[in-house]
Amino acid sequence: MGALARELAVDPDRDMAEVARFFSRVVAGPGRQDCWLWTGAIGDDGYGRFAIRRDGRLRMVRPPRYALAVAADGAALDGYVRALHECDVPMCVRVITADELRDGVRPHVVGGTQRENMERMARARRGGGSPAVIARQAGVKARREQALALRAAVRSGWDGAAVEAALLGGQPRLW
Repeated sequence: MGALARELAVDPDRDMAEVARFFSRVVAGPGRQDCWLWTGAIGDDGYGRFAIRRDGRLRMVRPPRYALAVAADGAALDGYVRALHECDVPMCVRVITADELRDGVRPHVVGGTQRENMERMARARRGGGSPAVIARQAGVKARREQALALRAAVRSGWDGAAVEAALLGGQPRLW
């Protein structure tokens, strides 16, 4: 999402059909800690896309940010609010409730700033600043491949083994 992101509001009454369309493209894992994966459109950058109409104009938004707006129950998300992934799965759209958090469910998608997003990337060593990553577009390519694999893994319902394989990519398991 660019620096000029706009405010995003999802009104539970006015946008009821849009919200239903959104969740028709989400597959929730069966476990208490599982991600909820986006199965709709995926851009060349490996992030999901969801089309909405506001003021008569078609707009594309990232599904995790849309999920944050749904969770805000009609309150608008400021343009600076980014969807950050505590679960580190860009296709995840799960925003947990306060009750779930109290019950020990780990956060998945949370609101934050671009600065917080960059700090998380640096800590996880996912930044795209190295010449090798830039030259090969390895970060973008790997993210898109993982997104496509995750979407395929849940297209007919949750397949835990396929989800795990998509998340691991080519990495071997240690156990």
